[in-house]
Amino acid sequence: MNRLAEIMAQNKDFVENKQYESMLTSKYPDKKLVIVTCMDTRLVELLPKALRIRNGDVKMIKTAGALIHHPYDSVMRSVIVAVTMLKAEEVLVIGHLDCGMAGLKGEQVVDRLKDRGVALEELNGQDVNNWLSGCEVIEQGVLNTVKLIKEHPLLPKDVKVHGLTIDPTTGQLALLYEDQ
Repeated sequence: MNRLAEIMAQNKDFVENKQYESMLTSKYPDKKLVIVTCMDTRLVELLPKALRIRNGDVKMIKTAGALIHHPYDSVMRSVIVAVTMLKAEEVLVIGHLDCGMAGLKGEQVVDRLKDRGVALEELNGQDVNNWLSGCEVIEQGVLNTVKLIKEHPLLPKDVKVHGLTIDPTTGQLALLYEDQ
C-alpha cells in the first residue's frame, strides 16, 4: 500500500470511529498565543507536551527554522491574521537546538535542486540563494525573527513577542527574549 492510500484508509477509520470528538474546539486559541516554530519532525509531539498545550490552545505556525525572512511573506501574514482576527495576544518564536537551518547556505539547496533536475533558468532573476538560506546560529535567527515581527508596521503595539529555543531531545526551553 502506498503512503497516500495508507493515510486515506487511516482517515476513514478515524472519521467512522469518531476519534475527532475528543479534539473538538473553536478556531480561537484558548491561551491566546501564536507560536512560530520549526517544522522539525522531533517537535511534532515534543513541543506541545513540553509547553503543555493541547488542541485548541494555540495557533501553531511551522516554518523551516522558525525563521521569517521577509515582512510580507505567508508566515507573517498568518501572525497578523492570528492577532487581529483570531484573538491571539502574544507571539512565541521557538527555534530549536541542532536545527538544520543553522549554517544553511542557499547555494547548498540550489545545488541539490540542480541535481534533481530543477531548471533554475526560469526564476527570472529571483534571489533564491538568499531566500533559501538559514541563519548562522539559531539563537540569532530567533532574535531576528522576533525583531521582524515586533517591528512590523501592521502588528498592534500591545502584542508581546517572545523568543525561545527548545532542546529537541529533552524539551527544555531557554528564554532568549522576553517582551515586557
